[in-house]
Amino acid sequence: MRLRLCRRLAIAAFVSYFLGSVQALAQNAYITNDGSGNVSVIDTATNTVIATITVGTAPFAVAVSPDGGTVYVANIDSDNVSVISTATNKVMATITVGNYAEGVAVNPDGSTVYVANQHSNNVSVIAMATNKVIATIPVGSEPGGVAVTPDGRKVYVANALSNNVSVIDTAMNAVTATIPVGANPFGVAVTPDGSKVYVANAGFGTNTVSAIATATNRVTATIPVGSQPGGVAVTPDGSKVYVANWASNNVSAIDTATNKVIATIAVGSEPFGVAVTPDGCKVYVANGASSNVSVIATATNTVTAAITVASGPVALGVFIRPRFAGTQGFSNCHG
Repeated sequence: MRLRLCRRLAIAAFVSYFLGSVQALAQNAYITNDGSGNVSVIDTATNTVIATITVGTAPFAVAVSPDGGTVYVANIDSDNVSVISTATNKVMATITVGNYAEGVAVNPDGSTVYVANQHSNNVSVIAMATNKVIATIPVGSEPGGVAVTPDGRKVYVANALSNNVSVIDTAMNAVTATIPVGANPFGVAVTPDGSKVYVANAGFGTNTVSAIATATNRVTATIPVGSQPGGVAVTPDGSKVYVANWASNNVSAIDTATNKVIATIAVGSEPFGVAVTPDGCKVYVANGASSNVSVIATATNTVTAAITVASGPVALGVFIRPRFAGTQGFSNCHG
């Protein structure tokens, strides 16, 4: 699937942040709506939209700071990044980047943001302290999905037309490896222990996910999934990967121990992105043609709710786990 064909869709990144006392775990999902030029904010406790934030033109991807205080939105058609304060749900800065800003990820150390610019064939590096671009890194052809390892040392960038993944060393801001994968890779996610990277290959007839070992930067498994997979997300305990299959209107759940699909879950029309809540209990999937978000219970792998949002949402994002979230986990999930 040529990624530019999905421009009418938006990507959502689901994030959480801490509000109030340590005992409270507030989990909000930020959903970009390409057709409306805004971001819907969902309270995951109630599955209701609690705010709508105007951003740039054709917002596509979202990432959140490690402390949960800031959300970064990549806007495709305005070639910039909107910086949102989660305390106020207002845009507090706009950063110009490359052409067709399609992917965004935050370094877990809270220092930098990485933006994949599809038509510039590069990645912009933003200093979080100043909201300024401090480096531009050439990568492959038409980069889109981007993810940072938990130790903050590597960035993995999926290059849709090169059919490969660029590995950036964050200390040098340079590509140190290139990994061949399937056709038209886009979605990228790293396991919490940093040992594996999962890449969705959306090309017609491919319909696979490549599992990469970060120790060797080699593909160790190729996993058949649904038709035209897009977004990828890993559960906080690293046991499962959820993949949104755009053309088959479902989500594949992969067991990371075996790299086998253990469930296929029907969702809305044209799902593209997917994210898991920090407690591991829910998966959120944005359905571009349905203009809604499906909520999957990880305990049962069944859809428990559908939330109406603005026009054309598609989720590709990563929930950031609060630092105190070790008290939350799958044991507290209820189907």
